Amino acid sequence: MKILVIGGTGLIGSRVIANLTGLGHEALSASPRSGVDAVTGEGLADAVAGAHTVVDVSNSPSFEDEPVMHFFTASTRNLLDAERAAGVRQHVALSIVGADRARESGYMRAKCAQEKLIEESGCPYSIVRATQFFEFVDAIADSATDGNTVRLPHAAFQPIAAEDVATAVTRAAIGQPRNGIINIAGPEKSGMDDFIRTRFAATGDRREVVTDPEARYFGAVLDDHSIVPVDADDATIYPTRFGDWVASHPQS
Repeated sequence: MKILVIGGTGLIGSRVIANLTGLGHEALSASPRSGVDAVTGEGLADAVAGAHTVVDVSNSPSFEDEPVMHFFTASTRNLLDAERAAGVRQHVALSIVGADRARESGYMRAKCAQEKLIEESGCPYSIVRATQFFEFVDAIADSATDGNTVRLPHAAFQPIAAEDVATAVTRAAIGQPRNGIINIAGPEKSGMDDFIRTRFAATGDRREVVTDPEARYFGAVLDDHSIVPVDADDATIYPTRFGDWVASHPQS
């Protein structure tokens, strides 16, 4: 089966390509680097030709409100149009658990707009909503840093390893369209501040983590339901534990 991966050179996309290739599928990577720009539409028609499934794991280079909204809406419209013209059988997109519950964040609003375009497109689809990746904990800490202080909420946080996200996306790509959402998360849930403290203890980072319920996460104030699966029965829990990941990733 020919599967086109938009953003196939990135953190998740490269792993999805490797997974699909290992399973015997023809997995092709598409990105601006390869002459395919979903935001402008450049190269899309040729890239999607003959593809059974298109997987979109691309990400915006900017998290500012207007650019990120433009990125996700323009690229998704262009992809869906090209897929309809080429007779693609399934569109798979990676999104975020709780995006619709953290709309104060411009990034989350953009992901919701992306999901809405897919859901209303009439194209067969599967949306994989993941919690935050272990690989982003350092960036989360940096975004909340002021001097030597990191201000973070104790809001529930249930991150997942990128390898597990790639596994879920791969399964969606080779499976039947859900025409709905697949929620995935890691096996441990605790406060966001505590996860960062665990990371700092392992890396020797001397910044002080201060628990602040008003601290914003990319523009949104979080509570214990914002960015974790609300219904445990409606989420697939993947096995990699944060402590094991930290031990194998001593530095960012």
